[in-house]
Amino acid sequence: LKLSTFFTPCSVMMHRGGGGKRNGRSKKWKEMLKLPHISQCEELRCSIDRDYTSLCEKQPIGRLLFRQYCDTRPELKRCIEFMDTYYVVFRLFWFSWLVNYYFWSRFKFLIKHREIEIVRDYLSGAPFSSYQESMHFSRFLQWKWLERQPVTKNTFRHYRVLGKGGFGEVCACQVRATGKMYACKKLEKKRVKKRKGEAMALNEKRILEKVNSSFVVNLAYAYETKDALCLVLTIMNGGDLKFHIYNMGNSGFDEQRAIFYAAEICCGLEDLHRERIVYRDLKPENILLDDRGHIRISDLGLAVQIPEGETIRGRVGTVGYMAPEVIQNESYSVSPDWWGLGCLIFEMIQGQSPFRKRKERVKREEVDRRVREDQEEYSDKFAEEAKDICRQLLVKDPKERLGCQGRGAIEVKQHPIFRNINFKRLEANMLDPPFSPDPRAVYCKDVLDIEQFSTVKGVNLDPTDDDFYHKFVTGSVSIPWQNEVLHADDVIIQYHNRHAVCGTAVVP
Repeated sequence: LKLSTFFTPCSVMMHRGGGGKRNGRSKKWKEMLKLPHISQCEELRCSIDRDYTSLCEKQPIGRLLFRQYCDTRPELKRCIEFMDTYYVVFRLFWFSWLVNYYFWSRFKFLIKHREIEIVRDYLSGAPFSSYQESMHFSRFLQWKWLERQPVTKNTFRHYRVLGKGGFGEVCACQVRATGKMYACKKLEKKRVKKRKGEAMALNEKRILEKVNSSFVVNLAYAYETKDALCLVLTIMNGGDLKFHIYNMGNSGFDEQRAIFYAAEICCGLEDLHRERIVYRDLKPENILLDDRGHIRISDLGLAVQIPEGETIRGRVGTVGYMAPEVIQNESYSVSPDWWGLGCLIFEMIQGQSPFRKRKERVKREEVDRRVREDQEEYSDKFAEEAKDICRQLLVKDPKERLGCQGRGAIEVKQHPIFRNINFKRLEANMLDPPFSPDPRAVYCKDVLDIEQFSTVKGVNLDPTDDDFYHKFVTGSVSIPWQNEVLHADDVIIQYHNRHAVCGTAVVP
């Protein structure tokens, strides 16, 4: 669909006068982002978790302010410069020691790794304590106070419907204060209650909060309206892989494009598994493209965090994509995700899933039997390496499956089909995707074709639901919110630079 048929979210913004010098910000953005007097932050000073890793490394504004503090002290500045050198040289090129099996190379790497830990231990001690007494930390508390302000529907402008989920619609929205575009996933309260979906909705929200990955949609805000619970997520204007596989000419992709997406999905699964989260619903419609052509994993409603050293059971997922161990209700950890990746690579290349033809009418039991017993068939669309990775990922026994033999994603990344993928550059967002979405096109159904939800009858909301809403509605999520402010616009930074603590410029 072209623009003449329907507006894209960004074009709607410009159409309504959201662009220009303010870059989508409201006229009152200064008031919205006005930092409080430091006296208003005293309660926060006492209650905030004093964790060095969180405050000085993970949180973007906290990291920048701690570095600005270190810049004022020569001995601490040298520590920061050493760490920067380490991350650039040794993290970016760490793969060199994997391919060089000489002892001295490994030994040198381990020495440097030990040195960086010594520097981190030093910074997290006395320097971190003195930082908490500085005006830089006071400024951080002011930002945290602002971050924790209530979020309502008035925080955003709301634009056109993008699609629908299980409990409600998804629409484009824009933060009034910064101009940042997001997708707002609305869960109708009555529909959630009628379908007993409270646990699933809360689980998805909590999983999204834990994950900060360039290959998984990020949760930026969680708020409520009278009728809905709202998750504000990374906007993905490029459509989903299912649309691209089946609605953009001949079904399927060329191998180069399929392997690029597979590599990014592998990185997303690695980030989830690092947090001991198994996704369990890998399929084309859950993989979304952004406006540059990079992908992210979406819809984490079936994801679950596995306790350390344990396994889980649960026959959940989508027919045709569930692994044999899931269908047979056996215990598992992250093995179903590597099976799902095999299904996805197969479908991207072949133009149909491995165990069910496109629009084939077949009973669920028959599809499950094929998954458990049948061997997938490969056409001449598959080169030998593409066949090999699919066969290794689609092994029926999870103990023999690629990715499940002790080293996780590293096993998959080392398959020869990825020889031309530099994963460190990929993870740093430095590789260009093989396909770039047309900004004038809408890669989804016409909004007029999106089926409307019927009215939910016979369900009443009452005070007993408030506990669930209270757990769900937590406002801004720290890392995405801080990144949004940092990347919003130099005008915002300059504005706060003129209103710094004690008259000194210490703002991000």
